Amino acid sequence: MIAATTAASALSGCTSSVSGGAEAGNPLLTAVWETPYGVPPFAEIRLEHYRPAIERLVAEGREAIDAIASGGDSAATFENTIVALEFAQQPLERVLSVFYNLNSAETSDAMQELAVELAPMLTEFSNDVMLNERLFDRVRAVYEAAEAAGFAGLSPEQRTLLTETYRGFVRSGALLDSTKKEEYRAITGELAQLTLQFEQNVLAATNGWRMHLTDTADLAGLPESVRDAAAAEAAAAEGIDGGWLFTLHAPSYIPFMTYSERRDLRERIYRAYNSRAFGGERDNSPLAVRIAELRRQVARLLGYETYADYVLEERMAGSVERVNGLLDELLERTRPYAEREVAEIQAYAAEQGFAGRLMPWDWAYYTERYKSAKYALDDEMTRPYFRLERVQEAMFMLAERLYGLRFRENPSIPVYHPDVHAFEVYDTVQGGTTTEAEEERLLAILYIDYFPRAGKQGGAWMTSYRQAYVDPATGEEVIPVVSLVCNFTKPTERRPSLLSFNEVTTIFHEFGHGLHGMLGRGSYPSLTGTNVRRDFVELPSQILENWVSEKEFLDLWASHYETGERMPAEMIDRIEAAKRYLAAYACVRQLQFGICDMAWHTQAAAFDTAAAGGFDVAGFERSATRRTQVMPAVDGTCFSTSFTHIFGGGYAAGYYSYKWAEILEADAYALFRQRGIFDRPTAQAFRSCILTPGGSEHPMELFRRFAGHEPSVSPLLEKMGIPSAE
Repeated sequence: MIAATTAASALSGCTSSVSGGAEAGNPLLTAVWETPYGVPPFAEIRLEHYRPAIERLVAEGREAIDAIASGGDSAATFENTIVALEFAQQPLERVLSVFYNLNSAETSDAMQELAVELAPMLTEFSNDVMLNERLFDRVRAVYEAAEAAGFAGLSPEQRTLLTETYRGFVRSGALLDSTKKEEYRAITGELAQLTLQFEQNVLAATNGWRMHLTDTADLAGLPESVRDAAAAEAAAAEGIDGGWLFTLHAPSYIPFMTYSERRDLRERIYRAYNSRAFGGERDNSPLAVRIAELRRQVARLLGYETYADYVLEERMAGSVERVNGLLDELLERTRPYAEREVAEIQAYAAEQGFAGRLMPWDWAYYTERYKSAKYALDDEMTRPYFRLERVQEAMFMLAERLYGLRFRENPSIPVYHPDVHAFEVYDTVQGGTTTEAEEERLLAILYIDYFPRAGKQGGAWMTSYRQAYVDPATGEEVIPVVSLVCNFTKPTERRPSLLSFNEVTTIFHEFGHGLHGMLGRGSYPSLTGTNVRRDFVELPSQILENWVSEKEFLDLWASHYETGERMPAEMIDRIEAAKRYLAAYACVRQLQFGICDMAWHTQAAAFDTAAAGGFDVAGFERSATRRTQVMPAVDGTCFSTSFTHIFGGGYAAGYYSYKWAEILEADAYALFRQRGIFDRPTAQAFRSCILTPGGSEHPMELFRRFAGHEPSVSPLLEKMGIPSAE
């Protein structure tokens, strides 16, 4: 997952001058952060620094924008308008990146309250920029002149920047009349606050639930590692004296659902997880409806039928029809296979003495047991071979073999929490300018934050504190600062952090995003790294997952944390054999989320909230996803109210992009399978065609350049064991 780092900023950052009049003692207002590589001075930053810094930088930002908009006596040009606008807001952008990243990874109630308080000011500033008529007139003048000349004299990157800048203004209301502009301001202002509140409610609901067990009988089936982690949770919790504590955070929730023999407790924790922010004090139901309605209003205001039409105009897929066609095709092809998989697990459970129909809280438990029986494989069997430190070494080794990268931890680089590790990332250049066989150049700074804590959102994501760009004042290349954030089980006194196979896949996924951010290069920060179309951004992450189950790769590093023995060949063979296990079910589950997302964002008519009891969020979700339901629906649950991807993050009308990217990656990875999974020329082609260009060109052009053709759904179906043609 890619995390959005700002709630309202419409500008990319880059250079400006914070003058010597900056408030004394505020590290955020220092023109140059005197830290290694200019990373944020985390140890010096206090909560009270943010508001004055942001207020000051917004004021300076207004001055910079006014200067560009006035233009003096100069006619508008690409340099004095488009480039100047691109680089107008670096001080503000770099402070906002720190604030919003930490609001996800190391937050507090006070910080969340501040985020809500700042949202109106930032939204107002963003709107003031995008609705500035004098500024837009200059942007339009440059665009229309370039268009009339066939964009002659502009590089592909410059043409993209110009086009994206112009379209960004239009899509932000620049062509609206004054009355509609005020309406646009009001809607976007409210949206900025509500999406923040939505995320905060989910975090509060997740952190606010726990299950304290004191009877060892309640632990039946749980592996020792899970018990140890739960005991450590209880020991660390306030007001808990002994026993075992289970929460809704993934390192606790998933193992309990997978191994607990106590069906009643599995149901209890399942219902809690799947009803987060659904009812009660932190109910997100009205927020979800209001957010969807406001988005619909924005789309209609800008001349689009639905919000999805508005969003997809700027996506690789291009249209609602194409997205719905993709989702429908995949559902039609995979649902019969998913139903067979469910029937197979139902039959297995019956053989084990289970009576009745499997419910969702039974699924992880019986599918894990069946995998163990069918493939002689389960997470607890493989977990000892996936010590976190070895997994990290494997990631870095793969990046070196594919792209020539090297990672060196540097403890002198400031971090925002003791659990965070900082690395220098070097690119090795073969046959460099020296007489040696190779030389190194610093490529990026990488943070990795592995473990859960109360002030951290759940899940896993990649984000950036700084994008790569070329400083227009000096011509020097500025390296990116990238962060990977996860929620893996912390080591205990008895055991190191041992990852499940799915967790290994997760960190490789996020590392794929990280490579995109670290390897991206270009002149303009808004076009580098992961600043690409949302349905293209998951290609670099999802393709990297493939190596996790490759025997040739696992043979190099997977070893037992106690004995040091390599993972047995037969175990690797079983991992390989299990790759397609429940693939159709997993696909249908993803389609369920994507179809639900599209239902929320393809509403042309207003959401009816006047009915008694308000809008039925659970009923809407159930109706939208009924055709994806291959397991029984559970009354009292609703995933929309905790669906932060679409109601808090940047995936609104875009959750389909995970499946879209799977099509891309299956097609692209087929080339690695043909030529060798460590084939350097193929990797270098992927780097130069996909990773380095960022958003400087249309993604379909980049994909065709790498693969030699447009993507096909057939490799994905074949990967799942489903014939591509009946």
